[in-house]
Amino acid sequence: MKINETNRIGGVNPYQKQKDARVGASDKAKQKDEVQISAAAKELLTTSKASGADRIKHIEELKNAVTSGTYHVEAGKIAEKLLPYLGKKQSE
Repeated sequence: MKINETNRIGGVNPYQKQKDARVGASDKAKQKDEVQISAAAKELLTTSKASGADRIKHIEELKNAVTSGTYHVEAGKIAEKLLPYLGKKQSE
């Protein structure tokens, strides 16, 4: 009589690993994610929806002004807005 691999423990129940894998997969299916949206985020959403029509109208007016050549950029206002930003960058 010939006995092979006497120290082989994994061969005792080869189906146990398959059973464990199926149980683990069903546990993952039972888990759920939950998301909570803050009141501030909800308020931002409603205000962005409300101002959407006004913004679209403003964009269309700008497009028309640019295409017709009547849109003029005020360099002074742009410079006023850029100076504080550029001043911070240079001091760093």
